[in-house]
Amino acid sequence: MPPIDRGFANLPPEFTNFVGRRHELTDVRRLLASSRLVTLTGRGGVGKTRLALRVATNVRRAFGDGVWLVELDRLQDPELLAETVTVALGLREPFEGPPMTVLEHYLASRQLLLVMDNCEHLVDAVAKLVATLLRSCPELRVLATSREPLSTYGEVTLPVPSLPLPDEQLPASPQELFRIEAVALFVDRATAVAPGFALTRDNQAAVAEICRRLDGLPLAIELAAARLRVLRPQEIADRLKDRFRLLDKGPRGAPTRQQTLLSCIEWSYDLCSTQEQLLWTRLAVFAGGFDLDAAESITAGEDLVADVVLEVVASLVDKSIVIREGDAKLARYRLLDTIREFGRVKLQETGEFSALRRRHRDWYAQLVERADTEWVGPRQVDWLTLLDREQPNIRAALEFALSERADARTALRMAATLYSYWIARGPLSEGRRWLDQALACPVEISSDRVRALYACSMLAGHQGDFPVESARADEGGDVARKLGDPSMSALINLANGYLAHWNGDLARGPVLLGAALDVFRADNNLRGLLEALFALSLMSIQHDPKRALACQREMLAITEPRNEVWFRSLALWSLGLTTWLQGEARQAVDLVRGSLRLKRSIGDLLGIAWCLEALAWIAASENDHDPQHAATLLGSAKNLMEAIGTSPSIGQFTLPYHGECERRTRLELGGEAFDAALQDGRDLGLPAALAYALGESVRTTPEPAAIEAILTPREREVAELIAQGSSNKDIARHLVISQRTAEAHVEHILVKFGFTSRAQIAARVVEGNELG
Repeated sequence: MPPIDRGFANLPPEFTNFVGRRHELTDVRRLLASSRLVTLTGRGGVGKTRLALRVATNVRRAFGDGVWLVELDRLQDPELLAETVTVALGLREPFEGPPMTVLEHYLASRQLLLVMDNCEHLVDAVAKLVATLLRSCPELRVLATSREPLSTYGEVTLPVPSLPLPDEQLPASPQELFRIEAVALFVDRATAVAPGFALTRDNQAAVAEICRRLDGLPLAIELAAARLRVLRPQEIADRLKDRFRLLDKGPRGAPTRQQTLLSCIEWSYDLCSTQEQLLWTRLAVFAGGFDLDAAESITAGEDLVADVVLEVVASLVDKSIVIREGDAKLARYRLLDTIREFGRVKLQETGEFSALRRRHRDWYAQLVERADTEWVGPRQVDWLTLLDREQPNIRAALEFALSERADARTALRMAATLYSYWIARGPLSEGRRWLDQALACPVEISSDRVRALYACSMLAGHQGDFPVESARADEGGDVARKLGDPSMSALINLANGYLAHWNGDLARGPVLLGAALDVFRADNNLRGLLEALFALSLMSIQHDPKRALACQREMLAITEPRNEVWFRSLALWSLGLTTWLQGEARQAVDLVRGSLRLKRSIGDLLGIAWCLEALAWIAASENDHDPQHAATLLGSAKNLMEAIGTSPSIGQFTLPYHGECERRTRLELGGEAFDAALQDGRDLGLPAALAYALGESVRTTPEPAAIEAILTPREREVAELIAQGSSNKDIARHLVISQRTAEAHVEHILVKFGFTSRAQIAARVVEGNELG
């Protein structure tokens, strides 16, 4: 048979623009340069085929006998696979022997790239055929696309991710938003169906929401953009609650599986085994991610025993249904929202949905109980981190418990138990919202209700909502008296002690807190004891510093041996204030900074804000102080407090110090300079504000090396190969490009640097390791 002209291909033309994927394009070409079988894996609609075709187009001149596409989506019989490949290569019957023999003979001496597209439903047959061809055809390379790996010898897999998404906080301008690939794709496809469409400040929020809700899946984004023929962006975003109905019309010429979002997902579902389908639907009960323990406990049953859940999860990961996240220490998994919604529809059809949600609720109710039990101890930071990760599931469990009126007691217990997390993490308003909803449910009188009323009272107090703080504490006192439970009465005394502190009632506060302390000591209730000691120390700083010091030292004696962080940081903060008021400003700064470091380690936003405030007070009070430094700290504290829903002017204790700090720095700087310094603090952002307060250098992204600023990524690859002694022919082979293209890159590098030899390029690369 005659040789094929270099660069010949049977690739289909591109009818739409190829958007983004710069890194993936580079990665695939790099892998093809070193591996003979590269498989692009990923979920349906993620753009594997489009990426493979673009790579094939870009590299086709590097293959003397062409680049050939074999489309397998319509092939159902694996026995016809070899014949399908021969037809794609342009070979015609009658064959001189079996199709597989013909293929091996034809490809034995040819330098050719074979693109095997949509292999997932024929994965075993494709793996066998490719392995055979690669053994007998030394110049053959294969680029495959599949929803799961071929799992054959020599295969290198590259998972194709969803397109990058905009953050919840929108960029400052539509131009910045457009640089994000998911948005760029939406805009490109939108202008094709609605030529007058443009990304503006009016529609950028809706466009960003569409892209996020669709998980950055190119197919889903394209289908959504097509709806701009009849809907505005915000209307599309609003209707994505039923995404499968909305995104039901794709291009007529597209494969059936890409006509609608539902058909794309169903294609993956139909390729799963019965157990894989069962687990997929049950995993849809999770919101956000999940770990293996939760999956085994919640989804297992008679038809899916816990011992095989791991194996089925691994299989779903291979099939690109489940995404594995986390690091080497902790494996976590999640479903994309689109995959999850499909699973929930299927789960509701089985009638298992409510039962699975009850098991989900119980699992996370037990989780927050365990966190509460171990709060004062060495695992506190671990629990905070875990509760952060599980917030979507905890919220889902609370929502379900509140929706089941008969289960309001569980919602009440969960909301009360999460008090320590909310006070340490913020925002405080979310905690109050859950507690208010749980307390609104009709439940019998119980200690859970007292704990919830106490928690709601405390959160309201921290936000300066003293009428609600007082009302919740009064109600809690009534319930505690009816229960006749001294431990519950002690909680309410603690809440009222705080209220007295905030109101400046120095006579009533210590009495209430002393009564609470007696009960907590008798019950060995460490959390209550530490809370009461902190409140009493705060109330005593000004008028009884000896008592304040005794409380602070007792807190440290309890927390330090247990490697506890949150209460220890509170003790250091209040000890710093006590030390400051006794005239030891430098020692006070060290103590408050010690508290701030602990609070940074656990992400205690409220505590960080109060440390910033205290450091500002101390800075403004020193004789040789820098008023701009104090004002900047005030700005950082104010910004953080607004974000978590509290205020620097809460309580009679803090108000004078905040007011004096602000008055003094404003007077010394002048109103305009003070406002500018305050704004500087607000603009710092949390990491920079922490570094500023701690006297640490602010970490910034290093300037790019000069060579990186001058050369394109491809030219840098070429320069590195030159430094390794590669010839132009070697470079072409390594990067899967033509030799002429390699020569052009070398010329461009020489011109950009003003060099006259390859040796100068090599020296520039080696010098200072400027490319690394």
